Amino acid sequence: MTPLAFTQFYEKWFDRLHHLVNQLSDSASAFIDVKGDYSTNTPPMTAEQEEKLVELIGKVMLHHEEYFRAKSLLTENDPLSVVASPWATTLERSLHWVTGWRPTTAFHLVYTESSVLFESHIVDILRGVRTGDLGDLSPTQFRRVSELQCDTVKEENQITDELSDWQDSASESMDPRADINEKIERLVCIIKKADDLRLRTMRSVVGLLSPQQAIEFLIASAELLVGIRGWGSTHDRPRG
Repeated sequence: MTPLAFTQFYEKWFDRLHHLVNQLSDSASAFIDVKGDYSTNTPPMTAEQEEKLVELIGKVMLHHEEYFRAKSLLTENDPLSVVASPWATTLERSLHWVTGWRPTTAFHLVYTESSVLFESHIVDILRGVRTGDLGDLSPTQFRRVSELQCDTVKEENQITDELSDWQDSASESMDPRADINEKIERLVCIIKKADDLRLRTMRSVVGLLSPQQAIEFLIASAELLVGIRGWGSTHDRPRG
């Protein structure tokens, strides 16, 4: 994998992600009455509907896994290009944590979407009506999300410290006896650890949610990625 090949892959990957967002939204509209009237309990999702949602969730997760597999190949071949990320917009790069999105962003999305949906259905929820969406997270789900967030923060901090130590050792590279290849290998390891944490966090969050909630989370996360890239592309466009 070369930087040019990854750039082409990245463009196609984002086009596919945009298509998947539309599929997710269509599924939400078809199966999930997010903005409906919750004055009465909504009928339970049929087994067939849930199966289709689970299938679509799997498709989206496979798409993210494909991205990290391709990035891993480039990281092994050219980690410095991965750090520079020439395929990303300036806005995307400004938000990078170790060459990508910060894993704890996933929890901010869950809490934000949960708060927005809870407020929009608060009257019905107080009446005991179950909406089944992210605004209707159970106490157990909140506890597990909180525990996962704490564990993720610890891993984030460890990786941040590793990168900081790697950067602080830059002066050692000037020593004629320094092993530059060993230093580059350390960078490869750090980037891979960060990407592994990103993917594990997504999988874990999706695993804590119901299919309906997972669809809503994946829509929010995809819209964030697509939105940031769109804003960044607009900003980087030459101005006449």
